[in-house]
Amino acid sequence: MTSETSKQKPTIFEIEQAKERSTKRIVILTIRLLFVTFMFAAAILPFIAGLNAANRPIDEIIVDHLGPLISTIAFAVIVLIIDIITPNKRLSAVLGVYLGLVVGLFAALAVSLLIDLIGDSWGLSRGDIAFQYLTLLKLVSGITLCYFGISIVFTTKDNLRLVLPYVEFARKVRGIRPLLVDTSILIDGRIEQLAISKFIDAPLVIPQFVINELHTLADSNDKLKRERGRRGLSILANLRNSGQVEISIESSETSDQSVDRALLDLAESSGFRILTTDSNLQQVGLIEGVTVLNLNDLSVAVRTQAVPGAVIAIEIVRKGESESQGIGYMPDGTMVVVEGGGGLIGETISIEITNALQTSAGRMIFANACS
Repeated sequence: MTSETSKQKPTIFEIEQAKERSTKRIVILTIRLLFVTFMFAAAILPFIAGLNAANRPIDEIIVDHLGPLISTIAFAVIVLIIDIITPNKRLSAVLGVYLGLVVGLFAALAVSLLIDLIGDSWGLSRGDIAFQYLTLLKLVSGITLCYFGISIVFTTKDNLRLVLPYVEFARKVRGIRPLLVDTSILIDGRIEQLAISKFIDAPLVIPQFVINELHTLADSNDKLKRERGRRGLSILANLRNSGQVEISIESSETSDQSVDRALLDLAESSGFRILTTDSNLQQVGLIEGVTVLNLNDLSVAVRTQAVPGAVIAIEIVRKGESESQGIGYMPDGTMVVVEGGGGLIGETISIEITNALQTSAGRMIFANACS
């Protein structure tokens, strides 16, 4: 028996994502190869210069330059390993580390000058053991201050604006606040019609972890989940290709937290709003002070208002409790009891609304068939 999953073709969005990932890998690989080439050239040039400049035995030149050569290559390898094991880098984190390092170096320079003044006042020379201890003290204090500088700035970068008003690590949102799109919105599909109608004038931001969740659903063994995941990816591809709304992919840091938790954290840190159909996520956002827009609330707000005296057209689909009554439904699913529509099943007629009743089972409308 042929597997149903093996017959499925990738969606347009999956093809585009694969192309983007392939291009990104090629660019990163090229940059890494250039880095290794330049570092190796920087390590080997002093050795070549030593061969050309001095009439010394080659074994002595190798011994003199072997240590710096190995150290340079080892440093390049360490940098590459750090780069490979941290694929998801955020600019705010990099800037925080850089600023902390600068602060630590300036503090280390100040401490070093103070230690030199102490050594001069004691009359220490380079041959004294105490002078060597002071040099070691400068090195240890410099490393310690750099560590504390990076740690303090990195962990308090969100509050740094209180001290340095022109330093901003968080993203500054100007104009209309973008909408973070939840997985449920893409699976729901109504967002596509809203974009076509141009009622959405805010940029849509699709976090990478939402796309990953759709991929997981699309690869599921459960048929229902697989169809939901592929529908979400198809809707996303249609939105990107339509050009009716601005869409960007947010490459956020991955973690073990749930998608809802990651959405709330990203919205709070970036000043975005969340667009969803999940009422539980909406309630949590209300508690935590995050703006969460529920598309179902919009659907309720724009549904047709049936007021007494209004004349509308409706299709009679079945008989009511009495022979003279017919039953029809509004576009939003509200049941309409039409007096005089019992013999008009299957026909679309004009009706005049007489009353609207809200019951525990939902909303019900009463009307008379127009002659």
